[in-house]
Amino acid sequence: NGGGSWGETGWDRLFGSSVGGQISWLIPAALILLVAGLVATGRARRTSATRGAFLVWGGALLTTMLVFSYMQGIFHEYYTVALAPYIAPLIGMGAALLWEKRGKAWASLTLAAAMTATAAWGYVLLNRSSDYLPWLKWLVLVGGLAAALGLVFAGRLGRRLALGAAGLGLVAALAGPAAYTLTTVNEGHTGSIVTAGPAVAGGRGGPGGGGGPGGGFPGGGQNQQGQGQNQQGQGQNQQNGTANGNAQGRQGNGSPGNGFPGGGPNQRGQGPTQPGQGQNQQNAEGGRMGGGVGGLLNGAGVSAEAKKLLETDADQYTWAAAAIGAQNAASYQLATGDPVMAIGGFNGTDPSPTLAQFKKYVADGRIHYLVASGGMGGAMGGSDGASSRITSWVEATFTKVTVGSTTFYDLTQKATS
Repeated sequence: NGGGSWGETGWDRLFGSSVGGQISWLIPAALILLVAGLVATGRARRTSATRGAFLVWGGALLTTMLVFSYMQGIFHEYYTVALAPYIAPLIGMGAALLWEKRGKAWASLTLAAAMTATAAWGYVLLNRSSDYLPWLKWLVLVGGLAAALGLVFAGRLGRRLALGAAGLGLVAALAGPAAYTLTTVNEGHTGSIVTAGPAVAGGRGGPGGGGGPGGGFPGGGQNQQGQGQNQQGQGQNQQNGTANGNAQGRQGNGSPGNGFPGGGPNQRGQGPTQPGQGQNQQNAEGGRMGGGVGGLLNGAGVSAEAKKLLETDADQYTWAAAAIGAQNAASYQLATGDPVMAIGGFNGTDPSPTLAQFKKYVADGRIHYLVASGGMGGAMGGSDGASSRITSWVEATFTKVTVGSTTFYDLTQKATS
């Protein structure tokens, strides 16, 4: 089944090219250990805490996996972080339980099966980014299979050899996720939608989640950030100097000391889609929108002059300013440290506040400025939405103040006719 622009739905969605590397590294092992744990505690008392824990964590994992696999409409890769609290206890409980029973053939074979599945799946995930640390997939596969062989005989080996096999398996199982983690924290990210690790073959990339230059692993690797955009509505959405869906890459050399040595190219795709009726231009630094207005997935660039304007007498108002959408409001609030109202909620489409409520706030002297929407209020809130009605009323009623490329309306000064 299709999920529209949010990817295909189905039982394998969490293992596909876009989502697999974000969460699925240990899911095969978690499912194997869940079944083994339920079998091992099958004859336990009804009040067994161990069996109850397997049922609770396993039920939560399966339920959430089903929801993410078949949900339609808006779906982002980072949603899958919700699975981590269920995967972790199943791995921990299952491995500990089977380790205690490793003297029994079924327990040691199940441990080996979980290790084999983890190593094989880790190889598949890493192979989707063929230029990303190409040696790592072989370390994961060979190390994992060697550990699995040792776990088969864990009950017969001496304690040191058995622990050595378990330790090797732990390294092989976590090497891939650890590399993805280091790659992610080593890069600068902007926007709302951040994905982990490098770009993968067939993946949708990470809209709004690209890294800055110099984010690759050292040792001769390159960090490439591809940025593309789609256009909706009546106006023009321009990003990094290219329009109409053209893509422009940005390259930066990996700097020594920032990650694993010997890394290959690190690539990340980026392709935000933003509706708009006016003209929005995103500058090349930080992924922020020019002109003081952001978009659905990016915040606004706040100049020093705009910051100074909003900070003036800010303590005299409940809100130093109001802006369309939470992204814009958050940018100004973070820059100034003063409260900024988000009109229309996250993307400006919610009917809160209404025009009547906003007028009362202004009449009571609770808001100092409105950040001009640059057409975004109409595009995101609809021509008849609360955001558009508020914007139209303010533009017709109050004095315009331009600071650099950003336009504000002073809600304490009526416009002169």
